[in-house]
Amino acid sequence: MISQSSLVAFVARIEQQVLPSFIHIAKQVEQNQRRVLDAFKAEYVQEFHFAASTGYGYGDTGRDALEAVYARVFGTEGAIVRPSITSGTHAIAASLFGVLRPGDELLYITGKPYDTLEEVIGEKGDGRGSLRDYGIVYNDVPLKAGRPDWEAISRSIGAKTKCIGIQRSRGYSDRPSFTVEEIAEMVRFVKEIKGDVIVFVDNCYGEFVETEEPPHRGADLIAGSLIKNPGGGLAKSGGYIAGKRTLLEQVAARLTAPGVGVEGGAMYGYTRDYFQGFFLAPHVVGEALKGAVLTAAVLEKLGFDTSPRWHDTRTDLIQQINFGSAEALVAFCQGIQMASPIDAHVVPVPGPMPGYEDPVIMAAGTFVQGSTIELSVDGPLRPPHTGYMQGGLTYAHVKIALETALAHMAAQGQIKDVPAGTI
Repeated sequence: MISQSSLVAFVARIEQQVLPSFIHIAKQVEQNQRRVLDAFKAEYVQEFHFAASTGYGYGDTGRDALEAVYARVFGTEGAIVRPSITSGTHAIAASLFGVLRPGDELLYITGKPYDTLEEVIGEKGDGRGSLRDYGIVYNDVPLKAGRPDWEAISRSIGAKTKCIGIQRSRGYSDRPSFTVEEIAEMVRFVKEIKGDVIVFVDNCYGEFVETEEPPHRGADLIAGSLIKNPGGGLAKSGGYIAGKRTLLEQVAARLTAPGVGVEGGAMYGYTRDYFQGFFLAPHVVGEALKGAVLTAAVLEKLGFDTSPRWHDTRTDLIQQINFGSAEALVAFCQGIQMASPIDAHVVPVPGPMPGYEDPVIMAAGTFVQGSTIELSVDGPLRPPHTGYMQGGLTYAHVKIALETALAHMAAQGQIKDVPAGTI
C-alpha cells in the first residue's frame, strides 16, 4: 500500500511544476482586485452603508451602493443584488420571465442549459408556472464538437427570437466552458443577424475567473448566485442580476412587483457580508483556481482524464475528472468529505437525486448549504464516472483535501503506485 508520506511528496513535486500557472492566476487576481477596489472607492462606500434595513426596505442606501459597485465591476448600467434571490436558478428565471412575453422565443445557442432550468423552461415537470405555460417558446441549438454551430444558429434565429441564452459554464455537461472572448464572438454573431435581440448569459461559476465579464464584451444581461464566486464565501444566500437599465426594470417588476421594482427589498443585515464577500471574491476565486490546477495536474499524472487539463485556459471553477469506475469516484468523494471542515465524519454514499436517472455521490462539508465557492465534488454513477469538483476558500485546504482523497483512494485500492517524472 502507498504510504501517506509518499503521496504528500508526490503532490509537492507536482505543485512545483505548476507554479507558473499560479503566477498567471496571481496576476489575474491583482487585476480583478484593483477593479473591485476602484469600484468601492468610486461609490464612496462607508460604514453607514452596512446598516440593516427591514420591512419594505425603502431608502436603503447601502443596498443602492452595493448594486452600484456590482454594476461598475461587471461593466453594466445597473445591478440587482438581493438576499431574496434564493439561487442562481432563481436569478436566471427572474431574468428570463422579466424580459420575455407570450409569443416570444428563447433560443439557447450553447445547447441545453442546466437540468435545474428544464422545469423553468417547461421541458420537464407538469409545466405549471413555466415559460411554456406563459406561451413563451423555447428552442436550443446543440453544440457541434463542443463549439457553437454557427450555421444552425443562423437558421434558428427568427422574427420571434427575443432572447439568446448562453451558458458560460459547462455545468455538469461534457463540453468545454466558454471564455469571455468566445462569448463576445457569439454576441457579435447573433447581433449581426438580429440587432435587437437580447443576449442573456448565465454567468454562474465564471465571475472573476477572467479579467473581464460578458457585459464588457457586449452581453445585455447576466445573472448568478452569491454562494458561488461573487459572495467570496461570506454570503449566506442571495443572487445578482446585472445589465442594461431598461432590462433590469422589467426584471425588477417580476422579482418584486410592478410599481415596486428595485426600490423595495430589505437587506436584513446582509449588506456588510455582501460588500466584504465581493471585495474578497477575486482572491477567493484565485485560491479555488490554484486548487483546481493542482488537482488536475496530480490526477492527470495518475492516469485520469481531466477537463480542463491543468495547463488549459480557464473561464469557470468547475474541474471535471473522469475516474473510469464507480469505486474510484466514490473513494475520491469520500476522501474530500473526510477533509471538510463541516461533517467530516459523514461518509457520503451514492443515492437518488431529483433530475438524475442514476445515483449521485456528493461531498460537500460546507459552512453554507449548497455553497459551490466552498470545496465540493459530486457526480452521477454512470460511465465514464465523472466527478465535478469546484470551489475552495483557501488553496491550502484544497491541497490538504486532495492529499486526503488520494490516501483514501489508495486505501481502497484505486491507486496502485505513485508515478515518477514530470507532468
